[in-house]
Amino acid sequence: MGQEGTRWGAVAAIVGAGVAAALQVGKLIIAAPLLRRDLGLDLAAIGALAAVFSVLGMFGGIAAGGVIGRYGARRMLLAGLAATAVGAALGAMAPAYGLLLASRVMEGLGFLMISVAGPAALQRMVSASNRDIAFALWSCYMPAGMAIAMLASQAFGDWRGYWWCASAAVVVSLASVAALAPATPGGASLSWRSLRQDTADTLGAPGPRLLALTFTLYSLMFFALFTFLPVLLTEQLGLSLATAGVYSAIASAANVIGNLGAGVLLARGWRRSTLIVCASVAMGAVALLIFRSVLPAMPTFLLCVLFSAVGGLIPATLLGTAPTLAPRAGLAAASVGLVMQGSNLGQVIGPLAVGGAIDRYGWTSASFIVAAAGLGGVALAWRLRRLRGVGL
Repeated sequence: MGQEGTRWGAVAAIVGAGVAAALQVGKLIIAAPLLRRDLGLDLAAIGALAAVFSVLGMFGGIAAGGVIGRYGARRMLLAGLAATAVGAALGAMAPAYGLLLASRVMEGLGFLMISVAGPAALQRMVSASNRDIAFALWSCYMPAGMAIAMLASQAFGDWRGYWWCASAAVVVSLASVAALAPATPGGASLSWRSLRQDTADTLGAPGPRLLALTFTLYSLMFFALFTFLPVLLTEQLGLSLATAGVYSAIASAANVIGNLGAGVLLARGWRRSTLIVCASVAMGAVALLIFRSVLPAMPTFLLCVLFSAVGGLIPATLLGTAPTLAPRAGLAAASVGLVMQGSNLGQVIGPLAVGGAIDRYGWTSASFIVAAAGLGGVALAWRLRRLRGVGL
């Protein structure tokens, strides 16, 4: 199929699966005040609920790729959606923190399978000429899902109703994937020995390793800002909480522009390393202005939109490149899994590093962390350019 044509309906269904999964990330962030009110949770408990997805992704990406390679991307994508829907429903019925945490673990496992199986399925069902566009569309799933979650929260006064609707969205996505996505073949039987060998081969290949490190730095920069953006807008720039929520959603959605732009630029022959360099430099430079709060609220918000939009060039480029740099064809899913591990590592490191720096040294210190990560992204891009690969 991948060499004969592209089923855009199937691509849309798979991208929709990613968006439905990302809703489960965004719903917790925006519903945190309601959870604190109804269940009496402290910030540490909220942080644990939020960290489940990142921790599972940080350690399970390659393993998920191995399972997907064995059983087939479409089958595991459907399994991931089913697990996410059940987890969200269990969370909606959770009477206390313990069951809510367990439901988040189930959602997180589903999210992990979706985030790795989605690119693996696309790799098999799109033609080579459309691959960069398809992966650019896929890479929009996180900012789109986060933005929808933030905006949809305005319609709910009760977090349980929000959880039920989020579960229903996943069920709709599951039905769409089942109806539109073609079957993808599995591989050889899975064993601990083969999984260890696949892990060693993937980690030993310079391409996936460099991509994973680059995604770590990008996620560090992106979540360093967006985790604290509502706080920055309210405490430093004097906006109301409701206004800050809408502004944060708009800024998050702007990331989609960069993701789609990367697909267009790559299709026109731009080097992948060049896009990473441009985006890393821009994010680091803009962060120096944002975190120093030297401008009024509106210009600062527009800089956040620019930060997000330009930054979107990176994930689309990385996810589209990962399968092409796999050490062998059967490790395409494992390579994507390693790249997603890098993404989740950055999601953990960024908020921790920036939050600690802000508490101790003030908001200006955060700008130096993000700028340093931007310079690191430039260095890794130049390392990537030295590899043999299409468009590097």
